[in-house]
Amino acid sequence: MMNRRLFMGGAAVASAAVSKVAMAALPEPVIQTSAATAPPLVPPNGRPYNPVVTPNGWTCPWRMKGGVKEFHLVAEPVVREMTPGVTAHLWGYNGQSPGPTIEVVEGDRVRIFVTNRLPEHTSIHWHGQRLPNGMDGVTGLNQPGIPSGKTFVYEFVARRPGTFMYHPHADEMTQMAMGMMGFWVTHPKAKHPLIENVDRDFCVLLNAYDIEPGSATPKIMTMLDFNLWSWNSRIFPGIDSFNVRQGDRVRLRFGNLTMTNHPIHIHGHEFEVTGTDGGPTPKGSRWPEVTVDIAVGQMRQMEFIADEPGDWAFHCHKSHHTMNAMGHGVPTMIGVDHRQVVRQITKLIPDYMVMGERGMADMAEMEMPLPDNTAPMMTGEGPFGSVEMGGMFSVLKVRPDQKPGDYSDPGWFKHPPGTVAHEVETPAMAPARAEAASPAAVDVRVRKPAGGHHNH
Repeated sequence: MMNRRLFMGGAAVASAAVSKVAMAALPEPVIQTSAATAPPLVPPNGRPYNPVVTPNGWTCPWRMKGGVKEFHLVAEPVVREMTPGVTAHLWGYNGQSPGPTIEVVEGDRVRIFVTNRLPEHTSIHWHGQRLPNGMDGVTGLNQPGIPSGKTFVYEFVARRPGTFMYHPHADEMTQMAMGMMGFWVTHPKAKHPLIENVDRDFCVLLNAYDIEPGSATPKIMTMLDFNLWSWNSRIFPGIDSFNVRQGDRVRLRFGNLTMTNHPIHIHGHEFEVTGTDGGPTPKGSRWPEVTVDIAVGQMRQMEFIADEPGDWAFHCHKSHHTMNAMGHGVPTMIGVDHRQVVRQITKLIPDYMVMGERGMADMAEMEMPLPDNTAPMMTGEGPFGSVEMGGMFSVLKVRPDQKPGDYSDPGWFKHPPGTVAHEVETPAMAPARAEAASPAAVDVRVRKPAGGHHNH
């Protein structure tokens, strides 16, 4: 749930440096604990803009003071529900990881108060922004770290429209591995020749965690072998669907703060990359794609017309990233007949089962015992059974009757008659075989290498 409260948890620590009068002068922080997708935040004041939606996230409120847009971020330990029944002990902002999306307008003067409730110092780097050097957030280089219990303030003008992120530049290996990150969107102040008006605008941060089965805290020393690949710190089937109206122009904003690249692939539509970390892409540089590779630290904006009704898969195309709880030490057992040995082992271990004998699809339907707080593999369900997906996967739901501004889930697509692949009964067909050629018909020629280099 979302609630408003003054920063109190660290008040005893901070009281020596920050008086009650000073604390009362800060914007009241809003704390969000629900993992449901919040509706777009229509700006209550300041210049108007078309707001974004952060799936399984929300947008940070602000107050206007003397013409400045003021925000309050609280860096703190959080409990994040990654999918129903599975939670993670992370670090984030204002009750969640990722933190709230910040939305401003080009030319806004922005003031962000950052209160540190972590057990160590922190900072915030405003990834991709043009700003004064002392506001760039690199601890030791541009500023001292924000000590535990203290509040620092950042202030700068949002100079260019685009898609950005925020994250610490202090003990990054720990703090980013624990989930400290957030999205930032700067909207254009006027009609921009390279920025189209869109009907739906979504924000997704790519993140990954190594959380052992039965535990809840990420292993911060992991460099590559993560087992939970997530969008906005959620894993499928916990990732909400992207619900749009047929004919909508849809913008997808992605930022990658994992340790590897992600080829994001959408079914049923083609899109164009219309923006990067550096701003809008020139129209002459755009071409149709169905997959875009997003490297570490990069932002990408993709846009398309949702003109094909249906429930379309939408995912990272690295197959292990749509698994969940991937075990890297499981041997390949395809084609190995275990029936005799299984009979012997189950006499000693009743719950024993073979994995991977016919491939991994059976894993999606097994009801095998798991430790508490462990995400099963590939357990998303669709109208025809198991989707056999997990992790970085969601569904683009395109409907002709989805009302403008309505982001609610319309349910499963009702396929018109005759448009679903189905089984047919046909007689068994003999395999085609090539006729054996007579030896006299075989033309064997040996071509000598040019230039006489016969040994190459």
